[in-house]
Amino acid sequence: MREGAPSRPPWLTTVALAVFIQVGTGFAAHGQPEREPVDAFARVLLLAASAVLLLRHRHPVAVAYATAGTSVVYLGAGYPYGPVLLTVAVGVFAAVVAGHRHAAWGAVGLWWAGQILITQVLYRWLPPDGDGARAWGEEVVVAVWVVATVAVSELARTRREQRASQRAERALAARRRADEERLRIARELHDVLAHSISVINVQAGVGLALLDSDPEQARTALATIKAASKEALGEVRQVLDTLRPPGSRDPAGGTGPGSGTAPRAPAPGLARLPELVEQAGAAGLAVTVATEGRRAPLPPGTDLAAFRIVQEALTNVVRHSGSRRARVLVRYGPGTVTLRVDDDGPATGADAGGSGNGLAGMRERAAALRGTIEAGPRPDGGFRVTAVLPTAGAAPRDGQDDE
Repeated sequence: MREGAPSRPPWLTTVALAVFIQVGTGFAAHGQPEREPVDAFARVLLLAASAVLLLRHRHPVAVAYATAGTSVVYLGAGYPYGPVLLTVAVGVFAAVVAGHRHAAWGAVGLWWAGQILITQVLYRWLPPDGDGARAWGEEVVVAVWVVATVAVSELARTRREQRASQRAERALAARRRADEERLRIARELHDVLAHSISVINVQAGVGLALLDSDPEQARTALATIKAASKEALGEVRQVLDTLRPPGSRDPAGGTGPGSGTAPRAPAPGLARLPELVEQAGAAGLAVTVATEGRRAPLPPGTDLAAFRIVQEALTNVVRHSGSRRARVLVRYGPGTVTLRVDDDGPATGADAGGSGNGLAGMRERAAALRGTIEAGPRPDGGFRVTAVLPTAGAAPRDGQDDE
């Protein structure tokens, strides 16, 4: 039965079992001539024990006790042993699988105690006439049947709980992957938009200030705004394309991932640092880049994270520092790449070094690659961001995808 689905009466299996019990009991009666013949009352008891199984999914405890009690009455009336015991087995099985273990054990214990009482004590006063006490060897067979019924029920319960646990784990893993993907997209959009909007904000201020006194410079500022906004739109579109089904077309007429169409621009990486320096220059920030060590190609995820960390650090300088100069150092070492971004300050507001979201995003990017981020004021003034990212076997943590 599917978890969470409304429980419907198991008509098909119950009717099939009822027919089998009615027919099988007739054959069992031929092999036990010493027992009472199967009359109308016996048929009614068999039918009642079978019919109550329709409720075994909704009321498993009640059904377990009802089948056990009906079976005891049937055997106490002297009717032949046989398929009637299946009703007890099915009732107990349903109760155990539903998680009502102790109630099921109580029901089967009640049945066992009742039939021992009948066969060892009450047989003198119960039909059939002249019946004697049952041999204890036969009682051992009944005990084995009881134990086997409980064991099979417990095994089925364990398997069902394992499947439910596996389904819950898969659902939890899917939710975790979805949350991590949303976080990745939010982080990517933040980095793209924060940088571009900072450039646009600075250039808009320049354009407004020079609109009357220096129209040519104002035109240059507007051109920078146009270029920065176009770049931001392109990168945002690339991020959003990851949300579209494979082969779907975007509003601009391109195709989504999996369509075979090349992306509009190379994926961000340290190779695009010159573009980043140029954009920062358009925002009034002079950036110098130095490289130490032997330059080596980086894994795509590390390359993207390195670019975004430098981009966010420069964006924070533009937004939160009075310095108009910044220095970027890229140091390639054995198994790591170190990024350091310095500015001389001073901070222009309470959010020195960033508002918090940017620094959090940088730390999340580094942590996803098992790297580290250190950010804080320098002893001689200004602000420094230092990131150390692994390059040898740098695999993202579970749920982190490379672009």
